[in-house]
Amino acid sequence: MTYSEPETVEADASAAARSTLTALRGEVAKAVVGQDAVVTGLVIALLCRGHVLLEGVPGTAKTLLVRTLAASLSLDFKRVQFTPDLMPGDVTGSLIYDNRTSEFEFREGPVFTNLLLADEINRTPPKTQASLLEAMEEKQVSVEGTPRPLPDPFMVCATQNPIEYEGTYPLPEAQLDRFLLKLTVPVPSRDEEIAVLQRHAEGFDPRDLSAIRPVAGAAELAAGRAAVRSVHVDPKVAAYVVDLCRATRQSPSLQLGVSPRGATALLATARAWAWMSGRDYVTPDDAKALARPTLRHRIQLRPEAELEGATADGVLEGVLSTVPAPR
Repeated sequence: MTYSEPETVEADASAAARSTLTALRGEVAKAVVGQDAVVTGLVIALLCRGHVLLEGVPGTAKTLLVRTLAASLSLDFKRVQFTPDLMPGDVTGSLIYDNRTSEFEFREGPVFTNLLLADEINRTPPKTQASLLEAMEEKQVSVEGTPRPLPDPFMVCATQNPIEYEGTYPLPEAQLDRFLLKLTVPVPSRDEEIAVLQRHAEGFDPRDLSAIRPVAGAAELAAGRAAVRSVHVDPKVAAYVVDLCRATRQSPSLQLGVSPRGATALLATARAWAWMSGRDYVTPDDAKALARPTLRHRIQLRPEAELEGATADGVLEGVLSTVPAPR
């Protein structure tokens, strides 16, 4: 055996994992039209062991998108409809008294899954929102002091409606920061919407995903995660990521800039994007490409800037245009 063979095996495994994960977009497209960018973001979050906040108006197939992704990856999927009366135990699980044994036994909540869809997360009170914090950060749930590990992989996909705020509880900054990405689910274009209607006219049923076949699984995700960890980061690129995040803290339009956790998140998503693009090194363009979805929910506009029509993406665009990129 030569010394180059292990590297060749690793490269082959990396390429195979990349190919299967890239094929996800085609499989998801069988059920969801025109959301390739959102699917790519979800795959990046899985590679980085992160969580995703999906924002879009009702009827843009957010739930169908996550269900189809889970089916394409052969992952366990559960959905929780967040409502004002939802309790923390309804999400994490709780101790139930068993009359037969005269003992308390733990009954798992829906959080014990691979892919959890937290539908309309901003409709439940902060106490229930906070019940997800430990699960998202520590990949475990503690009940009565006993930690219970969650399955691997584990990802929370939370949705929220950007146009309806009555009766909602906006997520606090500390919890928003736990989401790796905030992805905007757009309304489809005219041609895409025609394609959606044509599929329904031909008998497509969004409740039936039997036509979706698994194209990847936990093994491919594990191989992809290992490959992403080996992607090289030049010190100049790392410094560029830090400069971008520090620039948000000095922006006159913001009262809250990106934290150091946000900087590490941007570096992680840039590495995953570089690997998915077929490279084993990160470029400044990778950081630019992922800056908005990774950072838009980690900054807070000043009230006067909001009144003047400023947006988080607009501020980030200004930062990206003013911070010089290394050559």
